[in-house]
Amino acid sequence: MDKTINVTLKVWRQAGPKAKGHFETYKLDNISTDASFLEMMDILNEKLINERKEPVAFDHDCREGICGMCSLYINGHPHGPDSEITTCQLHMRKFKDGETITIEPWRSAGFPVIKDLMVDRSAYDKIMQAGGFISVTTGGVPDGNAIPIPKDKADEAMDAAACIGCGACAAACKNGSAMLFVSAKVSQLALLPQGRVEAKRRVKAMLSKMDELGFGNCTNTGACAAECPKAISITHIARLNREFIKAKLSD
Repeated sequence: MDKTINVTLKVWRQAGPKAKGHFETYKLDNISTDASFLEMMDILNEKLINERKEPVAFDHDCREGICGMCSLYINGHPHGPDSEITTCQLHMRKFKDGETITIEPWRSAGFPVIKDLMVDRSAYDKIMQAGGFISVTTGGVPDGNAIPIPKDKADEAMDAAACIGCGACAAACKNGSAMLFVSAKVSQLALLPQGRVEAKRRVKAMLSKMDELGFGNCTNTGACAAECPKAISITHIARLNREFIKAKLSD
């Protein structure tokens, strides 16, 4: 027989981007500890709909820890109290019977609230559009499979590419900085020969767009890496800074 718990939810409700938000309290009984956090949110919404109340708006898609959409701030942590997981991978067994769970949207100037727990994360898309790619006009770069790449560099680039752009790093940062995200996207290309052709333009364009979109500065507290569901290392920020300095010195 499945173990069940009773929980009290304090959920942020906000009708729209310019509306004043507030917390509302809901009680749920007999929630299976095997249920995922988002399944628990589904149960809450079914209850609200049956009571002819407005369901809670929250983002979700793959529910496999890949898409990065399940951006919830749970009990003071992006994606909740477990480590190296997204919200959809969090299970109710991480909570105690009778516990009060506080659920909020990301709190960052770069991620304005759309409604309730949904935020606009398109700022990350705009940063990627500014330079997080390799152009088709980079010249005579050999085919990727024909370029010898040291395994340690390839592994590090792959680790950086694991970033899913969920926004937990900016949400965890006291300054609302997106440096871990930007550094991961710069790193995955800066470590590979194919990405070196546009390296100078890329790092300047992406950092400029990050600043333009209202993200704060990095003060290296490490909160971003501690809360990252994909364990992206803060060492990538050091590489980003080096890449930026080299680009500016070559102007």
